[in-house]
Amino acid sequence: MLERIKRTASFIQSKVEFTPQIGIILGTGLGGLVDSIDVCASLNYADIPDFPVSTVKGHHGRLIFGMLGGHRVVAMQGRFHHYEGYPTSEVVFPVRVMRMLGVERLFVSNASGGINTSFRTGDLMVITDHINLLPNPLIGPNIEELGPRFPDMHNCYDADMIALAARVAAQNDIHLQYGVYVGGTGPTFETQAEYRYYKAIGGDAAGMSTTPEVIAARHMGIPVFAVSVITNCGLSDEPGDHEDVQRQGARAGVRMTQLFVEMIKQL
Repeated sequence: MLERIKRTASFIQSKVEFTPQIGIILGTGLGGLVDSIDVCASLNYADIPDFPVSTVKGHHGRLIFGMLGGHRVVAMQGRFHHYEGYPTSEVVFPVRVMRMLGVERLFVSNASGGINTSFRTGDLMVITDHINLLPNPLIGPNIEELGPRFPDMHNCYDADMIALAARVAAQNDIHLQYGVYVGGTGPTFETQAEYRYYKAIGGDAAGMSTTPEVIAARHMGIPVFAVSVITNCGLSDEPGDHEDVQRQGARAGVRMTQLFVEMIKQL
């Protein structure tokens, strides 16, 4: 695995003379942030050796390199999911490659169903912690060059970056919620009994991504900031609809983009 990671990073470096400082992972319907990047290069996932390929509608499948908020960034316009058939060790492969490229901080976004009854569709929830119900991506032989066998997950979502988000939100009149994200396998939307279970164990929002990438990032010592866009209320009687998730994500993505850009400016 380590050789694959290094080989892929070397290929990208041979195509793009650019050392990113910040990595960004964009979730369903949230690819519009790319419009704010002063792009210097892009690579299709399909053209990168050993790289997974996005198969889900709303995930474009490109690595975008450029300047954002005065910093060098690499953005994943589309991510990978366990439900697509990828082991979680493959889901986090791009995060490993980002670290080899030089990324020092990671911003993550996703679309999720609200569990907390005070949340409304379109809210931005800053993730303060998570409950991972997906296979842990660190299962198997540990790669010591990447991180320790038993990485600590305290402060998994960086407290200083969360505090920065609160300041930026106050400065720009952006309403934020805060809560615990539950990462499940999908691809089915959760049953109402499952949502009640997630609420009982402490969850505020639920989705089908994010936790593997965050675990891998923390394994490598990368500070993480993450936001869930609440695209539906999981405890309601409304059926889950992927098209609506994309629409709601695109609408709320405008505020998420503003939050990310202003935070990156102030790092």
